[in-house]
Amino acid sequence: MSRQDPDVIDSVEKAFRVLEAFSADHPTLTVSEAAELTGLSRATARRILLTCVRLGFAEVDDRRFRLLPRVLRLGYGYLASLPIWERAQPHMRRLAEEARESCSAATLDGEEIVYVARVPAKRSMSIVLNVGSRLPAHPTSMGRVLLAALPPDRLRDRVRTMRLDQLTPHTITDPAALAAELDRVREQGYAVVDGEREEGVRSAAAPVRDGSGAVIAAINVSANAGRVSVADLYERFVPLVVQAADAISRDIDFVPSS
Repeated sequence: MSRQDPDVIDSVEKAFRVLEAFSADHPTLTVSEAAELTGLSRATARRILLTCVRLGFAEVDDRRFRLLPRVLRLGYGYLASLPIWERAQPHMRRLAEEARESCSAATLDGEEIVYVARVPAKRSMSIVLNVGSRLPAHPTSMGRVLLAALPPDRLRDRVRTMRLDQLTPHTITDPAALAAELDRVREQGYAVVDGEREEGVRSAAAPVRDGSGAVIAAINVSANAGRVSVADLYERFVPLVVQAADAISRDIDFVPSS
């Protein structure tokens, strides 16, 4: 956009240029690096970065800035309305029918997961969840899939600083134990949780990936422990969830990202 356009706020445009300068190749930036990548002056880049820190969108350590999960909120409304979830619905409905249980999709926002799609079971569950519902990430199967996909340094920081509330007697609250579990999730490609968020509820989740292979969401199936044994969870639900997640990943590969 032209800077002469009276309908364009120049400072907002510059702020987004700085945010877009962060990438897989540049996960952290100094003021000088941000200025060089954006073509802005060092003074402007510095003010924008410090504003991002103040607003909780970034942090600074030893003069290097990095984005924080709060920045994901900027894209949540877009993600929730993307055609990818329309494309995902047939796979999620099929999964819910085959499992005869609820199927959900979620993204990560800080220490929480946010539900972006859901196919409820015909049976009633003790917890009511809808699109937009939030749950803590650490005791949920989708949360663990999404946490396990974080870059190693960010994951270490997250596990070290996040609140690990004990929601049931089974909830993992020790950071080292959670880190070990997330390593296991990353290696096996799925997560299974048994009564850690809500006693008597079991779930299995798998990652949904974009065309680059990056994890953009997770889907799961959840069920009452009275209907589904732990053996059923591993033998029947895990293959179904992984298959559905892979199918969604293939189906959204050609959905434009911009």
